[in-house]
Amino acid sequence: MRIGHGYDVHRTAPGRRLVLCGTEIECEFGLTAHSDGDVALHALTDAILGAAGLPDIGRLFPDTDEAWKDADSRDILRRAVAMVREKGFEPEYADVTIIAERPKLAPYIEKMRDAAAGAMGVDPSRVNVKATTEEKLGFTGCGEGIAAHAVCLLRE
Repeated sequence: MRIGHGYDVHRTAPGRRLVLCGTEIECEFGLTAHSDGDVALHALTDAILGAAGLPDIGRLFPDTDEAWKDADSRDILRRAVAMVREKGFEPEYADVTIIAERPKLAPYIEKMRDAAAGAMGVDPSRVNVKATTEEKLGFTGCGEGIAAHAVCLLRE
């Protein structure tokens, strides 16, 4: 077994879509990024890549490459999982925490879990997604950005 951790953060921006775990969230702002800005799937992708000893998302899918401009982060995650499987690993379990003061994410959790599991090609029972606030502290607490942490367990 191998474990990996991932972290990502993006600044909020009015007029952009908000996408978390491959799910569009109703909100008056989105996240600035080269791709769709899905911090949750970016963190999960880094966790999966890290567990397999592969380079991080920034090196494999750089924001300097126009191929990833406005990319759906589910596609990036699918490619990362394929790379991991080529190395002989299978995602066993993933846990994602999204840190955002708003919007409230509870109504979207199940859909986000299902979308992340679908992109990984695993049963939804092998993925957990949760959200928390920072009680109005720091950049996430004042709404300047959204962050996410993820851990992934791979089986060889």
